[in-house]
Amino acid sequence: MEKSHGLLIVLSGPSGAGKGTLCQELLRQMPNLKYSVSMTTRLPRPGEVDGVHYFFRSREDVEAMIARDELLEWAQFCDNYYGTPRFAVEQAIVDGQDVILEIEIQGALQVKKRFPQGVFTFIVPPSLAALSERIHKRGTESEEVIQKRLATAIQELEYVSEYDYVVVNDEIPAAVDKLKSIIIAEKCRVKRKPFVFKEES
Repeated sequence: MEKSHGLLIVLSGPSGAGKGTLCQELLRQMPNLKYSVSMTTRLPRPGEVDGVHYFFRSREDVEAMIARDELLEWAQFCDNYYGTPRFAVEQAIVDGQDVILEIEIQGALQVKKRFPQGVFTFIVPPSLAALSERIHKRGTESEEVIQKRLATAIQELEYVSEYDYVVVNDEIPAAVDKLKSIIIAEKCRVKRKPFVFKEES
């Protein structure tokens, strides 16, 4: 059987939907997955480490990378840039490694245009009330920013139809199980992995 390329798994959804938590648990349970660290111009939140959670860069640095086409995708969200360094992701996929991206919706739609064979999954909260509660519990943003995020979330929910799958993040273990099932099913698709019987010796 010929070697197949890895999967590009894209998770996105409204801020506060729990993408990061689901991604961390998925990586813990599926150690063969490679996490693609995104780049951002926003300031680190408490506990975030450069190169682990994000690559924290200046606005000038990110704009220069955009001009050189060195990002697989990029977007502006709440007045900050977010983007995915391109080379490492493309090389990992060619080498047969499965890569997971946790990115904003604008960025996910860019990736879909460049890499339509990716697996695009939209993470949603069980309700807007639950989303508001999660964002407030983080305690990292002002009320003005929180309200902006909630208004943006309502608009972002309209993009669900652009994705292959939608997962409601109500209970984390159940949501992770759904994501694992999606990945396993996608790896078994005939169009991804041509099957040839070995000749009997």
